[in-house]
Amino acid sequence: MPQINFTFERDAWQRLVMILPDGNRHPAVEPVRAFPISDPARSISICDSEGREVLYLESLDAVSAENRAIIEQELAQREFVPRITRIINHPTDAEPAEWKVDTDRGITSFHVDNTDAVRRQEPHQISIVDSLGIRYLIPDTTKLDPASRSVLDRFL
Repeated sequence: MPQINFTFERDAWQRLVMILPDGNRHPAVEPVRAFPISDPARSISICDSEGREVLYLESLDAVSAENRAIIEQELAQREFVPRITRIINHPTDAEPAEWKVDTDRGITSFHVDNTDAVRRQEPHQISIVDSLGIRYLIPDTTKLDPASRSVLDRFL
């Protein structure tokens, strides 16, 4: 399989920048698997910050070992999604706001840089992206306690 040539670097905020052979730079790219469970090494899209596909990789075998390692690291971070079961504190309106939550992996704290980091995915599903880029999921807000739901009301 022929190699697809491009390079990666990190910007000042540690976001991934992809540089194509023609010199075009694509800041804040993110790899996304089409079939993460059934075929994790195939059908990978490198998407820009708006979710538009910049490059499609039929297989990770088509990239250098260095690029493959970077892509796999980014995918692992993207796919690590703790599920929030309770919001313990009442984050302040100041940014960044500190959140203390109970997740399916235990209690943790994180910072949220702005209110745009709290997003409704479906009517009762919320995702939160912390200042380090770690995604948290609330699969069903109706299953949260009333205090946790009232915290979310301030952000949505």
